[in-house]
Amino acid sequence: MVYPLLRTVVISFRNNDDTDWIGLANYKYFFTFPDTLTSLRNSLLWLVFYTFFAVFLGLVIAILVDRVRYEQLAKIAIFLPVPISAVAASIIWKFMFDYQPPGAVQTGTLNALLGVVGRDPVAWLINATTNNAALIFVGVWTATGFCMVIISASLKAISSEVLEAARIDGANEFQIVRLVITPLLWPTITVVGTTMLINALKTFDIVYVMTNGAYNTDVIATQMFSQLQHNHYGRAAAVGVVLFVAVVPLLIVNIRRFQQQEEQR
Repeated sequence: MVYPLLRTVVISFRNNDDTDWIGLANYKYFFTFPDTLTSLRNSLLWLVFYTFFAVFLGLVIAILVDRVRYEQLAKIAIFLPVPISAVAASIIWKFMFDYQPPGAVQTGTLNALLGVVGRDPVAWLINATTNNAALIFVGVWTATGFCMVIISASLKAISSEVLEAARIDGANEFQIVRLVITPLLWPTITVVGTTMLINALKTFDIVYVMTNGAYNTDVIATQMFSQLQHNHYGRAAAVGVVLFVAVVPLLIVNIRRFQQQEEQR
């Protein structure tokens, strides 16, 4: 593990055919070239929106299903997308988002539904105003169940006496969730959130399968793969090092938080 890492760092300072040292040129390329800047912007979108919606929906659903009669059935329904591989989920949703020009038969489910209500089809994966949002939606769809299960496990550990005391003090259900449950769940939310941040940074499958990084949907991981395909090994290594440097702090936070939770048990 150490050798490949060190070798990648070394290659990132060399030219594409690994014959000469070029200093920080590969890193300069990564932070100045328009295509790589687009991938950075898109990765930032994934970091913010994928993480927020996956964790937020996981939290909300965990709290809601904890109060319904058929809790286990509801959890199974929400968790179903999790075991599906990212590639399979991407293929499913690529068919759902499929677009044909106006007047043609719409084979995509969403555009077929738009046709039923008299609306024009939308090029979900081509239009720059919708494609990144569509990809992030698929990511959230596959991750929400995971967030829900982890948060739900911590929710079960909250003493019913604490919640009952809050009700006796006059707190309504919204206040209980905001002032009692959420603060108690915060350590778990932090772990889940950092895990989602790491997932967002290393996103590859969904983007590669659904758009192959076209139409300005490239992310850091697909940019690295693209550089490898063009035999730009130095640039690809530089992208990999940047990705590694971004992930390691999040990983450290995750491990420390997990250790703190273990010590409190």
